[in-house]
Amino acid sequence: MSFQWPLALVGLVVVPILVTAYVWRERRRTEFAGRFTTPALLPNLVDESPRWRRHVSLAVLLVALTAMVMGVARPHATLSVKREQATVILAIDTSLSMGAQDVKPSRLDAARNTARAFLDQIPSKYRVAVVGFAGRAYVALPPTDDRTLALTALRSLHTAEGTSLGDAIGLATQLARRQRTADGTIPPSAIVVISDGANLSGRTSPGAAALHARSSHIPIYSILLGTQDGVITVPLANGFQAQLRVPPSPATLRAVAQVSGGAFFAAPSTPRLREVYQRLGSRLGTRHESREITDLFAGGSAALLLAGGALSALWFRRVP
Repeated sequence: MSFQWPLALVGLVVVPILVTAYVWRERRRTEFAGRFTTPALLPNLVDESPRWRRHVSLAVLLVALTAMVMGVARPHATLSVKREQATVILAIDTSLSMGAQDVKPSRLDAARNTARAFLDQIPSKYRVAVVGFAGRAYVALPPTDDRTLALTALRSLHTAEGTSLGDAIGLATQLARRQRTADGTIPPSAIVVISDGANLSGRTSPGAAALHARSSHIPIYSILLGTQDGVITVPLANGFQAQLRVPPSPATLRAVAQVSGGAFFAAPSTPRLREVYQRLGSRLGTRHESREITDLFAGGSAALLLAGGALSALWFRRVP
């Protein structure tokens, strides 16, 4: 919590002064009563002693005074609020290794299917783009808020040779920087990279692309797919085939996430991948905003004053 007028908090010094004065008055009150009678005999002279109740009204008053002084200081609190607009670029690896079936029905199908859960997690006003990358990076769908088009673009992705991760990040950054809101500002953007390994082709290194994204204030959230048991079948000459092991390689994905200020997630299975998308949806769907909460303190102070007055009138009313 922060305060717009912190000097007003000096007024809180009054609270301990009042407490000290009250304690001193209570001691003097007991001493004064002892001059005329024996304190032990007072229960025989008074029907009922208010005991703790006579301190409650003052305690409520002091809390109300504290809230009033803090309200004068114009307090601000950092709250999580929903974003109205943002751009999310889904960069999906379509290299041959994404055809491995260690994540059912395949790595690419798992990424494509669970992307629908991610689209359900983010607000409908968000623009979503889809970038595919194998030997080259390409725009499967430019930024749009049409979820039907986004699902169609995901279904259109197919595997091919190569993995140009750096080019894909660079292309996604360009798409995000071109977006504008109604007032001409660039909305918050994020890149979600779904892949199973390292960069194998392309003109731009992943590190350089991640640095460019960071300078544009675009975090990269990288998701690693696959297990150590991943295998693909590749055709050879004369109709022969060969099986190649394609274990995931997390180093590059972890590096681009760290460099860009994003986060790295390992999702070796379909249920885990769905959980990652849900977490990303909640991260991208909110932002931190400082808001003034003076009204809360003012309202609380007024309510406490009324409560203190009502308790005092109820417990200590005088019968004529």
